[in-house]
Amino acid sequence: MVCAAPMVHMILALTMSGLMGLCSGTSMAAQAGGDRRNLVIQQKQRQQRAASSFLRTLDFKHKLRICNAYPFIESVDVYAGPVKLTPQSIPYKDCHEIQGSVKAGDKLQFQIGGMSAGSFKVSELPREDAVLVLVIYRHDTVTTAVAFESHVFANLMNAQIAVLDTYRGEKKGSLRVQDVVNASTTRSEELMFDSVVSVNQGMYEVVLYRNDGSVADKQELIALNREAYVVVRCGVEAVEENQRYPQALMIFPHSDMKVLMGGSCCKQILLLPFFLVAISTASSWLDHLAVLRL
Repeated sequence: MVCAAPMVHMILALTMSGLMGLCSGTSMAAQAGGDRRNLVIQQKQRQQRAASSFLRTLDFKHKLRICNAYPFIESVDVYAGPVKLTPQSIPYKDCHEIQGSVKAGDKLQFQIGGMSAGSFKVSELPREDAVLVLVIYRHDTVTTAVAFESHVFANLMNAQIAVLDTYRGEKKGSLRVQDVVNASTTRSEELMFDSVVSVNQGMYEVVLYRNDGSVADKQELIALNREAYVVVRCGVEAVEENQRYPQALMIFPHSDMKVLMGGSCCKQILLLPFFLVAISTASSWLDHLAVLRL
């Protein structure tokens, strides 16, 4: 009997220990449940604040168009880091609209024929819907180095035309925009290089004249309201004969005639004067990082 007392105390101690453990587990479960309820309450409060706010972050739409005015048999590819922005390579005298967004700080890398040609860093983007155009062309007649031109189109009602001269060589040229041959009027105005103008919606011809007055190239321009066009004189009078390309025109985009004729006011607009209104050139949206020889 003397030895039974310690056994009883031990059993009581074990029993108390088990009760303490049970109470502790119950307390932790209650705390976890309280934390979950607090998280749910906080999430609902955030949702209510977001629903009650009338302020929204604006999401601007920026279209990036890249044009290849570099006279070479190989096409151009553009990368942003490891991501290829051009699903199809851009041949000479053509432009592609890049799918996906471009952000400030992005670095655009250009390759011609698989070789690095140069890179740009996007410094700043306009805080409005805009069309961004970037043109790659030959830097001079001696080397194969590249150069770049960029422009931001303003968001206007009328069609806009950016006129660029990327031709490298001694030969001179001039541009005129005029009515098509079968039009009821015979209007014609000069397009000055390195300028941006607005034009009424309609169907026109852009003609590139040599210095002697002969026609070097001619292309159709379907001008739609709110669209942005580039007209570029391309070519190079290279020192090496096998690298020479005659002066020629590049126009982009090529709007659909059906869209023009489908408008209820198009027949009237086609007869309106197409006075070219100069637009101040927007600041460059790219920082030129490097110009490399191919």
